[in-house]
Order: sequence, then structure tokens, then C-alpha cells
Amino acid sequence: MITSTGNQRIKHLLLLGQKASQRRAEGLFIVEGRREVEHCLAAGFMLRTAFVCPEIATVPFALPQHTEIVPVSPNVYERIAYRGGTEGIVAVAEARNLTLHDLRLSSSPLIVVLESVEKPGNLGAVLRSADAAGADAVVVCDPLTDLYNPNLIRAAVGAAFTVPCVACRTEECIDFFRNRGIRVLTAQLQDSSLYYDTPMTGPTAIVMGTEATGLTERWRRAADAHIRIPMLGHLDSLNVSVSAAVLLYEAVRQRKMQKK
Repeated sequence: MITSTGNQRIKHLLLLGQKASQRRAEGLFIVEGRREVEHCLAAGFMLRTAFVCPEIATVPFALPQHTEIVPVSPNVYERIAYRGGTEGIVAVAEARNLTLHDLRLSSSPLIVVLESVEKPGNLGAVLRSADAAGADAVVVCDPLTDLYNPNLIRAAVGAAFTVPCVACRTEECIDFFRNRGIRVLTAQLQDSSLYYDTPMTGPTAIVMGTEATGLTERWRRAADAHIRIPMLGHLDSLNVSVSAAVLLYEAVRQRKMQKK
């Protein structure tokens, strides 16, 4: 059992959680909490190591045989855990770096695209909405955040493993959609129609930018239609995760109505 927070393995674990460059160099990331670990395993990710605090993890974990289990004391677990109530487990898993061509899309895919998203918590929340709406994938273009940032994984509450997520360049994404006949809808205030007046029943990509600057001109020019959510108050924008949920569920509504 590891009882010292100065242990080299604990220092390495903390470094993986803090440094995106370290995660990229080793191809590893951190998963914290019983529910997140179970989602991670169910999605077929490989767990390298599980740091388990026996005093907290009163219910045994069904971990694969190849996973190294390292017991830690409560004081060490308190140091490596980012939040309470995680059932005493912090694991190290092997990352997957999906490309657009790795995606297994349905016959009429629904895809969310985020351009230059900055906050990992926002991306995590978008992944949750994408999972709930049954979206095929989330694509992050010109990303400013690491897809395996611990804050993203925590905010996604398992959706980081259930929804395929790809990071790529904007030009690559636009070409991919054009070649596959996927209609591009950009969320923007200028020159736009109300989102519920825009068809979303066919292959659709909903593209959103940052709250501060919106979308770049590249996406505006590539769009098949511009859509907006009506803003009836004094402000002119919603949090990107809220906007994503509104637009995704409009697509769900339209597709359900089409089947009737």
C-alpha cells in the first residue's frame, strides 16, 4: 500500500492529471470515480492501473485481470482525488485518438461540431447532451482544450466514453462533410433563420463557435444554412452547452415527427 503523497507513482499520477503534454506523450489519461470507470471499461478502453483506497471502496470493483491494482491510504487518496464521493478509485487508462474516418456514422447522422472550444467543462456538458440525444459524434475543430482533460471527463459524467469525439482541422472537417453529403448548419445571429424552421431530418452537422467570438468566416461560408435560437432577454448568447442541447433536441423532435 502506498501511504506517502511523495511516492513517485503518486507524483506521476498527479502529473498526468495536470499536464496535457504529459498525457499526449504517454497516451494516457485519468479516470476518477466508480461510474466513470465502469463507462470507460464498457466502451472498451484499456485500464493500465487502478489506485484504490480500501477504506473508501467498500464495494469490490470488477476490474479486468490485466489492470494493476495499487492500494493507497486515505491521505493519499485525498491527494489524488479531485472530488469527494468517487468511491475510492482513480484509474489510468490508454487514450484513443480517433480520426473522422474512424467514425461509424448512421445512415442519417447527427453530429455536433465545436470550433475552438476553450473550456473543458463546456465540452464535457456538450458530450452529455450529445449522448442523451443519440448523436453520432462530437467533432472539435482547432481545439484549444485537451480531449482527455480531467475536468472534461468529470463534466461529461461518462459521455466522454459513450460518444465518439474527434479533434481535427476545420478544413478537414468541412471536406469530410461535403464528401458524405452531410448538411452543415451554423449557429449564428447574423443572416440566420430560427432553428425550428430549419430541416434537420437528413444527415446534419450542427456547428457552434465560442460564446465570445462565435464562428469563423470559414464555417459561415461552408454552411448550407444559418440558424439561431431566439434571444428574448437582454443578452445575445447562451452557454454553448445549453445551445447544443436546444438544437440537438430540435433535431430529435423533427426526426421523431418524420417517422410518424
